[in-house]
Formats: sequence, C-alpha cells, structure tokens
Amino acid sequence: MASKQKLLTDISLKGLEIAPSQIRGAVRIVPLLRHQVRGDLRLVRRSYNEDITIVSLEGKTAEAGMKYYSYVPHGLVISWSEDGSPIATFGGQMLKPDGKRLDCGCASVRLMHRMAKRESKNQLRFLPLHLAMEGFLSLFFSGPDIAWSEYSKYALSHGLGSRFEMSVSGRYIAGLEDALRVFEIHPRQVGVLVFVAENLASAFVVPTPEDYRALHTSLLEDFYGELIYEYSLMFDTTFPMDVAVDESKIKSLADLRSAIAKMRFDWASFQGFMAEGLLQRQLRSQRVYTAGPFVLQRFITNLLPKEENHIGEAIVRENGELEYLKTYRLSAAQTRRVYLLSQLDLYHWNLDATAKALGNTREEFVLRLETSGFGYLMNQQVRDAARKKAKK
Repeated sequence: MASKQKLLTDISLKGLEIAPSQIRGAVRIVPLLRHQVRGDLRLVRRSYNEDITIVSLEGKTAEAGMKYYSYVPHGLVISWSEDGSPIATFGGQMLKPDGKRLDCGCASVRLMHRMAKRESKNQLRFLPLHLAMEGFLSLFFSGPDIAWSEYSKYALSHGLGSRFEMSVSGRYIAGLEDALRVFEIHPRQVGVLVFVAENLASAFVVPTPEDYRALHTSLLEDFYGELIYEYSLMFDTTFPMDVAVDESKIKSLADLRSAIAKMRFDWASFQGFMAEGLLQRQLRSQRVYTAGPFVLQRFITNLLPKEENHIGEAIVRENGELEYLKTYRLSAAQTRRVYLLSQLDLYHWNLDATAKALGNTREEFVLRLETSGFGYLMNQQVRDAARKKAKK
C-alpha cells in the first residue's frame, strides 16, 4: 500500500496550525503546531565531529565515481512502527558506529555510505538537507544524451562532472542563535517557518513536540543560502503586523473568544501568505525511501527564475500529512544555473533550439552558460565564436 503512495506535488500544512510569530531583530520565527500527534514515527539526532564528510552515492553519480563532500554536523535517525503503535526514540543512540572516521593530520574525515541508509528493520539514517542538496547537484548530471558537435569531450564523457555550491552555517545568520535561545516553544509545537528580513529562509517540521524540543537548536547547524546571510547583516527589523481585537465589539466572553480566534486565523493566513514561495508551489519530487506507511522524498520547487525557489526533503504519511520537512532557499545564481540546465534537458541539449526558446541568439545563450559556470561543457570553438560575436 505504501509503495503506491504518490509523491508530493506541493507542500501542504495539512494537520498543522500556524501560530503567531515571535520576532527578534530581523529574524521572525513562526511556530507550527500539530493537531494530532500519533507517535508512530520518531526522529533523533546523531552528532558527528569531523571536519569533512565524504559520502558514497548511488545511481548515475556513483557509476561515474562521484562522491559528496561537505561538512556534516549531524544525521537524523528515523524509527517507525508498521501498525501505528507509539515508539520511543532512545534506540537511535544505541546503534553501531555510523561510517568510518579517518584522522588525516590537519583534518578529520568521516567516510559514509549513502545519503539514506537502512540500519535495522524499522530504522533509517539520513543526512538532513545534504540529501536535498545532493539531489540538486545531480540534476541533469548525465549531460547531453546526443553527441552534439558543440559539446566538449569532457561533457560527452562525464556529463556535468563535479559540481559545488556555497552555503553558510546557521551560526552566521545574525540574530538566529539569540532568537532560538529566547523564543517560547509551544506545547504542541513540531516545527517552524524561519524568516530573515521577511524572506523565508527555511521550513522545519518533525513528527512530535518531543522531537522538536530535542532538535530546536539543530537549526543553527543547518546551512543557508548566501542571500539569507546577506539579509541578516543588512536588516535588523521586520515589518509590523497590525492584527488586534476591536474592543468596541466585545460584549461577552463568547465575543472575546470569537475575536481572538479570528485574530489568530488572520495572523496565520498572513504568515502563510508570506511563505507562498514554498507553500502550494508545484514540486518536482523524487522518492528516496519507503518506510512502512511513510515515504521519504526530496524535491525542488518548479523553477521560476525571477521568484524564490526552494529545495528540500520531506516524510509524508499515507493520508498526505507532513511528518518531516526541511528546506533550503536557492540563491538567484543557483536558480539560474539549474534553470539553464533544465531548459537544455527539455530541448535534448540542442543549443540552437534552447536558445530560441529562451529568446536568445545562439551566441548569447552560450555566453549565459559560460557566465553561469558551464562553459566547460562546450568546446573551445563554440566559446570563441560566442565571445568574438559579443565584441562586435
């Protein structure tokens, strides 16, 4: 039954409630509360202490000998029950060592196998956000599927080859650490929407309030885009939300309850509107692992070059409820790079057809690719011809 579960087509907060936000400087944190906590899925953090982690991959990237290199401060271990019965989380701390540690003198390295690895019948370890980022980096990895004469020998043999993206630790987002330290955690809180200078930086959801309390500060260990880092330095305030109760209409306790309920609804609606760049956006999703009645998947929002775009990962219950979510906002440059690749893939890597679809000349499109860091995909003659025409 679970294997037939559909992949996410959009992010819905089904089963969750948006609570009034808390603000500190340019950081706005919006609590997410769960209506019904079942307890048949739990998360626990597993900390790592190495300077860098090297992860062996699966699929086409693994066949090409590619590995994923990054600083990975922690993994998450999920435990679940098949019959809906509640489970405890302490088992996640009692498993055998995860990967192999190497001491290379000036740095320590952890070698790991797979982004998501089953460790027992009902336990799975995965690397949060890195699971999504590795999927992003491997998009259109194979490169040209036809031996077009315009492409370099490297592109025809290795596809995109090695790719990298830069990000910033949450500890460098001005005000985030203070906000997480002083803000109230609600009794039913299972997640947050994090805004920096009123821009959605991240969404984070876990199965239970106990899981959230244990993972609350893990937001500091996540990585964020360069844009979010710059916003945190440039701005130190947020926009005021003018939501209040009209005292003249309050004649009884029932009126007060109704007015407060409406105020909370209006507040939640506005904060949901602030996150519309993620919520209800069409997604391109990929199944990573089926865990009983749950599906772990990673996704990217449909690419809108002039809008905000996100990648992320999620665990969804059979009825569509979101049990886990973690997202990363792409920068404009990251969006531009993957958008150009997606258009090339759509037109079977034909330079002329892709350029025409984007309203460019062939030479203009070649220069766009080169500016975005993909000049190595084309042979020298094509690049020289584009530069020469651009100088005229």
